[in-house]
Amino acid sequence: MMSTVAAYAAPAPKAPLERTTIERRAVGAHDVLIDIKFAGICHSDIHQVDEGWGQGIFPMVPGHEIAGVVVEVGSEVTRHAVGDRVGVGCMVDSCRECEFCLRGLEQYCANGNTMTYNGIDRRGDVTYGGYSQQIVVDENYVVRIPDALPLDVAAPLLCAGITLYSPLKHWGVAPGKKVAVVGLGGLGHMGVKIAAALGAEVTVLSQSLRKKDDGLKLGAQDYRATSDPATFTELAGKFDVIVSTVSAPLDFTAYLGLLKTDGALVNVGAPEEPVSINLFGLLGGRKTLAGSMIGGIAETQEMLDFCAEHGLGAEIELINADEINTAYERVQSSDVRYRFVIDTATI
Repeated sequence: MMSTVAAYAAPAPKAPLERTTIERRAVGAHDVLIDIKFAGICHSDIHQVDEGWGQGIFPMVPGHEIAGVVVEVGSEVTRHAVGDRVGVGCMVDSCRECEFCLRGLEQYCANGNTMTYNGIDRRGDVTYGGYSQQIVVDENYVVRIPDALPLDVAAPLLCAGITLYSPLKHWGVAPGKKVAVVGLGGLGHMGVKIAAALGAEVTVLSQSLRKKDDGLKLGAQDYRATSDPATFTELAGKFDVIVSTVSAPLDFTAYLGLLKTDGALVNVGAPEEPVSINLFGLLGGRKTLAGSMIGGIAETQEMLDFCAEHGLGAEIELINADEINTAYERVQSSDVRYRFVIDTATI
């Protein structure tokens, strides 16, 4: 039987979010019903409400950083049980048949994965996200949250955590590696924590030194202002990996100059505007300009286990649901340290 649950939705592009109700599908044989306890606010939620990345589906219930507890399971569910602490990230399905799904890279599904919200599922229904009281998800796209991680600080790991963990692991970050994280925000602060826990020497590259003390406390060894031209001179050729987390266009040619030979500049931020580079910045030093998007389900579980082992949760500001619109404004003015998380009991 379908259920009606309370949620916060944007009724139209760029409109303030408001309280409403949505329908959740009946729990199928392989589904789990989750009581959502906390939902993170990601900058991508704002991009999608504002249609910065393309046309959206409205009303839109954002939210893909979901932490909660299983309250019902389908008749054939084997991966989760009632009472389990679980999470749901940016996708809730994929084709499960293409080469990428079979390799555990569901985020790059050749036939297109189903996003947690602002998408159309395989039944033809619109997907609604975590700014709601409950969600029904196929068990194969639900991960376990270790007991060592409080649910509120774990919620942002379902996007911010895996978005940084995946490229850091893929590009071989380990002891002896020098890593730079561009931007100390919701994504960047998790990048610093995870890279440091992997044993790397970490530098934060930020527009100013305003958050320097925070960056050093989070695990960085150095913190430089990109507004200072000396930064690009003094750090030239230093880094094995640079991860850019910002959603604004950068002078990528300048950042490529900070890489060692065979270094990689990996972009996980998604600016709405096109960017340009001088390709000679790639040729000299056999450098790589790359992108990365979240992680597969198995890697997301690996990330959560890693964060639990190393005591890595997000730095959060817990808010009530009626503060969502104010939180959106503050995210856009970089006034959050470092992730807003909604207490969904207030919806």
